[in-house]
Amino acid sequence: MLIEIGALLFGLGMLGRVGRRFGLSPIPLYLLAGLAFGHGGLIPLSASEDFIGIGAQIGVILLLVMLGLEYSADELVGNLRAAAPAGLVDMLLNALPGAAFALLLGWDVKAALVLAGITWVSSSGVIAKVLGDLGRVGNRETPVILSVLVIEDLAMAFYLPIATAVLAGAGLLGGLSTLGVAVVTVVAVLVVAIRYGGTISRFMSVKDPEALLLSVFGLTLFVAGVAAELKVSEAVGAFLVGIALSGPVAHHATEMLSPLRDLFAAVFFVFFGLSTDPADMPPVLLPALGLAVLTMLTKVATGYFAARRAGIALPGRLRAGLALTPRGEFSVVIAGLAVASGVEPKLAPLATAYVLITVVTGPMLARLPDYAWFKNVIRRRMAAQRATAKPLPSID
Repeated sequence: MLIEIGALLFGLGMLGRVGRRFGLSPIPLYLLAGLAFGHGGLIPLSASEDFIGIGAQIGVILLLVMLGLEYSADELVGNLRAAAPAGLVDMLLNALPGAAFALLLGWDVKAALVLAGITWVSSSGVIAKVLGDLGRVGNRETPVILSVLVIEDLAMAFYLPIATAVLAGAGLLGGLSTLGVAVVTVVAVLVVAIRYGGTISRFMSVKDPEALLLSVFGLTLFVAGVAAELKVSEAVGAFLVGIALSGPVAHHATEMLSPLRDLFAAVFFVFFGLSTDPADMPPVLLPALGLAVLTMLTKVATGYFAARRAGIALPGRLRAGLALTPRGEFSVVIAGLAVASGVEPKLAPLATAYVLITVVTGPMLARLPDYAWFKNVIRRRMAAQRATAKPLPSID
């Protein structure tokens, strides 16, 4: 077991280094590693399967708690109010094509519900890295992008319980009851976070790094486990823990949990690849490519609409839309639920191929507005619009 785990982690480290050297997210490389060493792969892993399975669960929890630590409860509520119309457009433009695509393939309603979630949610992790790499954190369109991502993350708090109940065969009534529990839980946690977040944070001392790490990590695992027992999803429970923590505690917890997140998130993506037989990939590559092209266009339209509502000029609208195209961690989490429940066998390979396509091409598309020829095209378009309509802000 130690030999397999050690070799796997070392290999993932080398893959991550190669990916970053070429400006790529390491996520597709981790998925490919899982495909290579899973059942039907080159060298199947056997001794370390249990560790990788548990590590994958912890990876999901850490991804979500770290995302929650980025926002305070007040910021979350404020973003929800300001960007609600854009969030609704985002859902309609990106979830409905996924559901329709599944039904066109002849899959059942459960698979359609899962594929809708997979195509709906952008990858917060990949997008945040792209914005940082391209030096766009201070751009006018960046708060718009982040608002859309926050709404998607919050929507997952309600989507995941429904999907979990439906996949478990609970039916419509069971799904609605689970949703009711989820709504009550989420609202209760948000109220506690807004009113008593500072008090909760004061129970944890930033002066003792070891105690802080154990407290935050332990609390996150505990709440995630309780959430799973309530059928709310451990991922949502972890996200809400991150929201509840604030101030210096949140800042120091982010620094200490980051290495753990990177480790177990890599294991999670490998685990998803392990669950997919490479022999199942070729038949779904073409449908995955078609779905990726369609939903990347709808994401561009989403970002364009959201940035336009914020009064941002044409270049910023295009930057916002192109930045939102990658799918990643949440899409894999949703597909993982379907794999665990035994829904549509072709769903896992299709989701893997889909995420690979979007997560590789998305960062490349985000760079388009930086190329001179692209800027010239935008300048000509803006000049034509100025000649026939209201003046538009300068590209600079």
